[in-house]
Amino acid sequence: MSLHSAAAQLVTLAAEGEEHGGNHESLNPLVTGGAAFIILVLLLWITTRFNRDR
Repeated sequence: MSLHSAAAQLVTLAAEGEEHGGNHESLNPLVTGGAAFIILVLLLWITTRFNRDR
């Protein structure tokens, strides 16, 4: 596979992605962000429980 053919395939793949918008229908940004926030707060809470001596 040459560099030119690899670049041509990547351009074709990128052009196909524009048709679909890049996002999956089941991915709601609000739910994804909320879940990430809850997980980070939970990890912060766990970390502070292990550092009671400070």
